[in-house]
Amino acid sequence: MSSRQGGKQKPLKQAKKAPKELDEDDMAFQKKQQEEKRKLKELQDKAKGKGPLLGGGIKKSGK
Repeated sequence: MSSRQGGKQKPLKQAKKAPKELDEDDMAFQKKQQEEKRKLKELQDKAKGKGPLLGGGIKKSGK
């Protein structure tokens, strides 16, 4: 009993998902996340511009 199906089968098309309804809490949460992400990026850019944090100079032995 041989079938004519060879190789991978194509997946069936899935129905498109309806856009999710967002209430005020969800919108506020997303806005808060965007603000935190933006602040983090600014801090990373600011830190990238500087040199090493511990300059220290010449290290001396404890003799």
